[in-house]
Amino acid sequence: MDLDFEKPGKRVRYEMGGGEGPRTSFMERLPRDIILDILSRLPVTSLVQFRFVCRGWRLMAQDSLLASKHLCRTAQYNPCLILHCDYPIRNQISFVDISAESRDKDMVRKLTIPFWASMPEFEVVGSCNGLLCLADSLFKDAVYVHNPFTRDFKQLPKSLQYPDQEVVFGFGYHPMTEVYKVVKVVYYRNGYGGFSRFRRITCSQSEVQVLTLGSPTWRSLGKVSYQLDRWPSEALVNGRLHWVTRPRRYVTRFIVSFDLADEQFREIPKPDCGGLSRCNYHLLVLGGCLSAAVHRSNGKLEVWVMKEYDVKESWIKEFNIGAHLPKGLKQDVNRPYKIWRNAPKGRGVRMLCLLKNGEILLEYKGRVLVSYNPERGKFKDLTLKGLPNWFQTFVHVGSLSWIDSNTES
Repeated sequence: MDLDFEKPGKRVRYEMGGGEGPRTSFMERLPRDIILDILSRLPVTSLVQFRFVCRGWRLMAQDSLLASKHLCRTAQYNPCLILHCDYPIRNQISFVDISAESRDKDMVRKLTIPFWASMPEFEVVGSCNGLLCLADSLFKDAVYVHNPFTRDFKQLPKSLQYPDQEVVFGFGYHPMTEVYKVVKVVYYRNGYGGFSRFRRITCSQSEVQVLTLGSPTWRSLGKVSYQLDRWPSEALVNGRLHWVTRPRRYVTRFIVSFDLADEQFREIPKPDCGGLSRCNYHLLVLGGCLSAAVHRSNGKLEVWVMKEYDVKESWIKEFNIGAHLPKGLKQDVNRPYKIWRNAPKGRGVRMLCLLKNGEILLEYKGRVLVSYNPERGKFKDLTLKGLPNWFQTFVHVGSLSWIDSNTES
């Protein structure tokens, strides 16, 4: 089922305010703070349709305070999932609202990309405050910021390209500066020689490029001394993007942050979980805290949480998740190349988020979503109508948010 917000055929005209003129609705006669509190509890899909009822309701839905209030409430209780699928033919994104209150929690709904004709091949490189950052998956030159529910979008200026480059993206918002930034860490080869089987070694040059949304040009911050894992930042905490450095022989792996305010890279202390440099692990955010899901060789997953940011002693092991083989994975199916290419190596399972009911949501090999009850130690394979055969999952907050018009060029 496609998510298509059509205007209803029958309109009833209401006007904001009192006095002479068209009659106002009961909703419009309520105090503004009560109206905003009521609307902020609705799912974003209802709010989008709410705008088409009449002019007065559209004005209420466009209240900037409603967008802020709705974002705060939704981010705390009801995140949704964005599913990106680039198989078998065209790229598409879908969403599913997995909150217990949702009537459509078992249904995956497709979202329309308004600029798809300009960028048919794309990857999701970040989600922040209801906005998605999408980049051209072939050439890495075109980058868009997009609200998939309101369908607002903005194409960002193009940045300097290098031959045979590898790009690591980051997208985020700093609460103190109140600006959004896109970060590109570009690794490229020194010279223009032919293809080398030792590609990882020859990509020895780097450049950090930063774009403040609203600015007409990218800024170069020079080189970076870290070889970051070729996967977009998955953890934005305290206005900092976080990555794990790339696995390399005889080189210790680090957790590296990039502060969106002062634009400096810093190392973050790792959890003492034993041999982290030899393990596959990914970062995520749980309860506003930086967290690390560590993949063990026996198929188990350890989840560590940094309770106090940038304090090594505050790392604690929060969850132990046992090995599980979902029914949907028992049939051996060849993975499409494009999804295999974009998937992080060595991750059979990814922890996505904590649900409101205390259960843990997991993704298995880009094919199955599973919930895990840590108290009972039980797994439940989720059955969702319209779930793509192959996908990548991103935790997203459905909102009315958009880039402040004062910052746009």
